[in-house]
Amino acid sequence: MIIGDPAVFAIESEITVAYERSSQLALGFFVIHVAGRCYGVKTSDASMFGVAFNDVAKRIKGRGTHNVPSLSNAESVEIAKAFSLTVYFDQPKNKLFFGMRAPEFGHLFSSKNLEWVGDENFDDGSCILQFDVGDRVRLIAFSRAETAIVDPDSLREVWLDQKDFYGVLEEWYERFNSEWQSFSKTSGLFYLQ
Repeated sequence: MIIGDPAVFAIESEITVAYERSSQLALGFFVIHVAGRCYGVKTSDASMFGVAFNDVAKRIKGRGTHNVPSLSNAESVEIAKAFSLTVYFDQPKNKLFFGMRAPEFGHLFSSKNLEWVGDENFDDGSCILQFDVGDRVRLIAFSRAETAIVDPDSLREVWLDQKDFYGVLEEWYERFNSEWQSFSKTSGLFYLQ
């Protein structure tokens, strides 16, 4: 199922096996399209949906709160680099990123729910950052290569009306939930290797 326009912003998912446990929900894939590029692992056994489903719900509930005014107009590549350095690499505590010390800057992404998460969905090194800026949403998507903080060829940025962005989230959430409910469920536990 694809909700949205992959050339701008879309969520694509597929259920392979449905589970009774709400922490797992289903096995399948969950990927995000930003500006014509697909982020995430798109195989039938890429991830369990528990975290992704709950993250979408949390994102919808927090509409308008995913913001950091000092980053609203900063260059997307600079935000991506600073995010990668402070979240994935050790930095001196007194090093400044956009006027904030490294630990404080890195903490912003979890405290404001700016980084899109989803279990193993983004094991390919994909990162998607969301900023609510007034009545718009800014998405910055990129991949982190093993040897680079940010793969410059993977960097994409889009600005959407808030109603369009959250409309895609709400529609995916409702349709995924209906699809999951229509599946026969297995009670077995599944552990990704």
